[in-house]
Amino acid sequence: AWPPCRGRPADNADAPPFRARRPTGMECLQTMWTSRKQGAPAVGGARGQTTKARGDAAEDAALAHLQRQGLALVQRNYKTPGRGGGEVDLIMRERDGTLVFVEVRQRASARQGGAGGSITALKQRRIVFAARHFLLQLGSEPPCRFDVVLIEGAPGTTTAPAAARIEWLRAAFDASGAF
Repeated sequence: AWPPCRGRPADNADAPPFRARRPTGMECLQTMWTSRKQGAPAVGGARGQTTKARGDAAEDAALAHLQRQGLALVQRNYKTPGRGGGEVDLIMRERDGTLVFVEVRQRASARQGGAGGSITALKQRRIVFAARHFLLQLGSEPPCRFDVVLIEGAPGTTTAPAAARIEWLRAAFDASGAF
């Protein structure tokens, strides 16, 4: 066994032992809220961009790609009112008048299914729901289809603008099996 220490006493030897105060529930919630605020950089984010910034860059790249193919933008980021509704990233119009509801998916790599693997049946139902809501507001029902633009890589980055691979899937799914 070690002999007892006979050094001089510590400067704070007469002070009561420090006991850390446990944070209250509200303090825990505030900490959690500030760490999850929208616009906070995503953990492991590409080149320090926020998730929203990466999504916007992917939508910009998809929009430019579709416009080069001859489609015209009708509306961007159409959302249904209320919770649990849907959102359509891009609503485009073909030259023949067909309305095209486009979902844009971007992933850094093809691992774990890539961008296409993230479009679940629930996501398809929400897109179809938002498209039906949009069509109700139009009053008429032109021919429609649901396309998907898959982007693998990082679009819109200054270091590697051409690193992203864009794949356009026409009529990727239909509304018949959505409800």
